[in-house]
Amino acid sequence: MATLRTLAFMFPAAIAPACLMPVLAVVSPKALELQEVLHGSHGEAHAGMSTFDFVTNSVVVALIVLGLIYLLASKATKGMTLVPHKMQNLFEFIIEFLYNRVEGIVGPKQAKLAFPLLGTLFLYILVSNWFGLIPGVGTIGHGEAASAANLVSFGLSEVHEPLLRPPTADLNATLALACTAFVVWLVLTLREVGVWGFLVHTFGPKGGLKGLMGMVVGLVFLFVGVIEIVSIVLRPMTLSVRLYGNIFAGESVLHTLGALLDKAGPVASFIGSVLIPFPFYFMELLVGLLQAIVFTLLCTVYIQLSTTHDDHGDEAHH
Repeated sequence: MATLRTLAFMFPAAIAPACLMPVLAVVSPKALELQEVLHGSHGEAHAGMSTFDFVTNSVVVALIVLGLIYLLASKATKGMTLVPHKMQNLFEFIIEFLYNRVEGIVGPKQAKLAFPLLGTLFLYILVSNWFGLIPGVGTIGHGEAASAANLVSFGLSEVHEPLLRPPTADLNATLALACTAFVVWLVLTLREVGVWGFLVHTFGPKGGLKGLMGMVVGLVFLFVGVIEIVSIVLRPMTLSVRLYGNIFAGESVLHTLGALLDKAGPVASFIGSVLIPFPFYFMELLVGLLQAIVFTLLCTVYIQLSTTHDDHGDEAHH
């Protein structure tokens, strides 16, 4: 399926094979302003509404996800008892499981400081990923009018301006999450080892060698340190693009599979839009979980790598 999408971008519509064009569902790679979606403006300006330009279809879903997590957490922590009720028991299990995983990587000291962010990131990303699989998210909105033979698609053959869009399929949202994690990583690192400790840990030679060999090793680690700084600067981009790319790709696959039988008549179109993508929903459930784990795990490992004290100097001294 990825090959078909690649060919469609490589060849203009005038020369692309006709058999490829109908199977390519259109999924917007960017978030759309909510006022444009509601009015079907297609980019036309609306006087007096510029104040709410920041409210996009992905922001709406982000607020819904935050509200949902807050309500569930409030219900779990309301009337807490020594013998936990069902919701309290569920949340205690989730928090304890996540905390033990984080503590096993960064240690007890950093776990107390980093877990509030890492646990929140995991829950938010997981719920956002799975929320995008709810029927109607990404499929209700403005688009091209359906033909008379395809009225079963509620009057639209393709939705180009969805009313709701999962926030993790918006690069703005994933970049904001990555930048927040980067800032917390920086604060925890400087708090634990300080600026000088971080520089020594990054650029300092290891192994305790002296003389000519020590100078050579020092130059090598200086070069390695420069590479490490570049990789650190690029971490927010790699984290955000990885999460965005996987969720956006899954959304595109589901839309494409659901549109395979759009030209086969109303009954076949409706059945195809439900049955063909259905098995892939289970795969996307797994992908959503894995991406939440990967994002959180990488942030945890980054904190562990930079807050671990370098003991090479003590080893060389002994």
